[in-house]
Amino acid sequence: MKTFIQEIKENDAVDSIFLVKEKSSGVTRTGNPYLKLKLADRSGEMEARIWTSVETSAEAFDRDDFVRIRGKAVSYLEHVQLNVTQVERAEEKGIALEDFLPTTDKDIDEMLHSLIQISGRMGNPDLRRLLALFWGDKAFVEQFKRAPASKKIHHAFIGGLLEHTLSLTELVLKNASHYKGLNRDLLTAGAILHDLGKVEELSYNRSFDYSDQGRLLGHIILGLEKVEEKIRQLPEFPGDLSILLKHLILSHHGQYIYGSPKKPMTLEAVMLHYLDDMDAKINGIQGFLEAQSPEGSGWSAYHPAFEQSYYRFVPLIRDEAPEDDEPGLEKG
Repeated sequence: MKTFIQEIKENDAVDSIFLVKEKSSGVTRTGNPYLKLKLADRSGEMEARIWTSVETSAEAFDRDDFVRIRGKAVSYLEHVQLNVTQVERAEEKGIALEDFLPTTDKDIDEMLHSLIQISGRMGNPDLRRLLALFWGDKAFVEQFKRAPASKKIHHAFIGGLLEHTLSLTELVLKNASHYKGLNRDLLTAGAILHDLGKVEELSYNRSFDYSDQGRLLGHIILGLEKVEEKIRQLPEFPGDLSILLKHLILSHHGQYIYGSPKKPMTLEAVMLHYLDDMDAKINGIQGFLEAQSPEGSGWSAYHPAFEQSYYRFVPLIRDEAPEDDEPGLEKG
């Protein structure tokens, strides 16, 4: 029976299968070798150490292998980790992959259907036809449904890219009408297509990592290539619309220091950048608060990417209606 990482407590005896996310060797202060592992399943990650039979264990498995671990959970620097007494490589046959990769808690097919419906309601026929080419590309759709939106910062789970894309698109639809002069169809298409290069930038069959082309090119360039490929299939697609759409993809990271080839230079590009940044940060912080808040504390652990901790405020729930004489209420 599978024991999930989030269930493991200090002093627990553990005998279960995990995915090896990281593997490295080290030497103690007394000169003895050991193996340092990061184990993972869909519930989270855990550090592990192998102190005995190190050479034999090191040859028995590699990173991204499934392994059966026997050991004991101990506390080290206020974190629970596993001291491994026995490890062996486990065959993938019979292993439920969904137990080892975190997955969106939303319905993937429903989210995809929502995006397709939004695409079909666009007033601009050229953008409708362009998006229809993507939804008709079965290989792309299968990748798009599975891909995470990042390796670990935000929406880092199977279906994460789809969830982030739909969330951003809905934010666009809610906010575009608030300001004059915005092209809603262009902005919506940009939201749907802005991160599509991540289907190739990231690898997500076992642990989440970057592919070779992801490291060498990045999702912005990969996405731009995909959009250009589809536009070439539409000879009547307007050239100026093509440029504006590609600018949204190229500039959505906002600043050169964040990997953006161009800064946002249109109203649509500015809005897309800020809404994308907000959606990613809110999701990333929410996930961090859930996973990295010490029990009994309102504060999270230190977030290395955002360089700060976060406070989880739990407001009091009051069901009763306010009294007329409460401060701040005007008398009739």
